[in-house]
Amino acid sequence: MLWTIIVILVILWALGFFGRRISSNFPNTGNWVHVLIVIAVILLILKLLGVA
Repeated sequence: MLWTIIVILVILWALGFFGRRISSNFPNTGNWVHVLIVIAVILLILKLLGVA
């Protein structure tokens, strides 16, 4: 379950990061892209440490 959340967050981050380059109609996400990747990395570290 946690791996699914991590993958979804990384996909959303990639869409936010590369979306403007793919299509100019893609909404501007600003700093939310970085928040998503930080959350995904924290969840991954917790999973690897066995906490979550």
